[in-house]
Amino acid sequence: MPADRPHATKPKARRPATASRPAAEAPRARSWRWWGRVPGKELAQFTGRLETLVNAGLPVVRCLRILEGQQKPGPLRDVVEEVADDVEGGAPLSEAVAKHPQVFDRLYVNMLRAGEAGGILGPILERLSGFARKSESIKGQVKGALTYPLLVMLFAGGVLLVAVFVVVPKFEQMFQSFDVEMPALTRGLLALSRGLTTYWWVLLVVPILLGGILIMLLRNEGFAYRLDRFKLRIPFFGDVVRKSVVARFTRTLGTLLASGVPILEALDIVRSSIPNRVVEEAVAGVHDSIREGETMAGPLGESGVFDAMIVNMIDVGEETGQLDKMLIRISEDSEAELDTSITVLFKALEPVMLLFVAVIVGTIAFALFSPMIRLMESMSGSGF
Repeated sequence: MPADRPHATKPKARRPATASRPAAEAPRARSWRWWGRVPGKELAQFTGRLETLVNAGLPVVRCLRILEGQQKPGPLRDVVEEVADDVEGGAPLSEAVAKHPQVFDRLYVNMLRAGEAGGILGPILERLSGFARKSESIKGQVKGALTYPLLVMLFAGGVLLVAVFVVVPKFEQMFQSFDVEMPALTRGLLALSRGLTTYWWVLLVVPILLGGILIMLLRNEGFAYRLDRFKLRIPFFGDVVRKSVVARFTRTLGTLLASGVPILEALDIVRSSIPNRVVEEAVAGVHDSIREGETMAGPLGESGVFDAMIVNMIDVGEETGQLDKMLIRISEDSEAELDTSITVLFKALEPVMLLFVAVIVGTIAFALFSPMIRLMESMSGSGF
């Protein structure tokens, strides 16, 4: 601590103002930050801006103070402030960010550590920025593919609820007043309406119970593993999941290796970042294979997730000593294929979802209007 710094009189006293921090700046409460979540998009923007400033030749502390001032109030701004405090106190950037695992994962920390050790922090930040942008792009594509069917399902559910609670009871009163004979489909719809109107709380309890059961099942490793394998086998959707996982695995591992992270440590990091237990098991097999002096290709081929072409490319990368470049190339190809798969999936889902809504609306309409048609036929036959 510098000799001219005043002694703190309170436990949370702030350091004196510097050129980058105005003296009038008031301390910010940070008690809520620990449960605050930093969106991936914000972290990607922060990394890109930090890379720009570092490559411009500014000291790291100065870069962090500038970015701290640019951040809107929230978890990331508070974290950047603490990281800047630690770096200003003499800690390496990698050590400072490692104190905040809720924001900076192991991939981030280890790449920074490799960059500091090799004196290439700027290029490492550039790789991190590119990796973060690609990851957010893939997440956005997958979420976009799932948004449309989710909205259609919500719309169909809303139509069904309105019909059951509002429309059907009015038709039932009319049917009773005319004493019209009703087909089985209509009787079933009326019974469903009466049941849900009386026991409406079932619509709240059942989803909660199903959600609780699903959470309990997901905590079982065997069930979670089978579910992850099932995701990879679903028609259309499984192809998107597989290419997304392959792209993440190859880009993450390639980026770590290109940054100088040892391969065994890189595989440990990749394993913890893969959101699929089937691929996670394959990565664990690769780790054991490398540790025993063997190659990556065997365990990856046995997983059933990586096709023969990808396995052969990885094998060639190992033989030529250019594994990192080969992995990045595979990730780029997988991301391009992912774009195509998502487009095809979206085009395939659109007519299916429209047909699904049409069937629901058509079934309700048929059930309600078929007794009306019978009623009008009986009235016309009676001479009315």
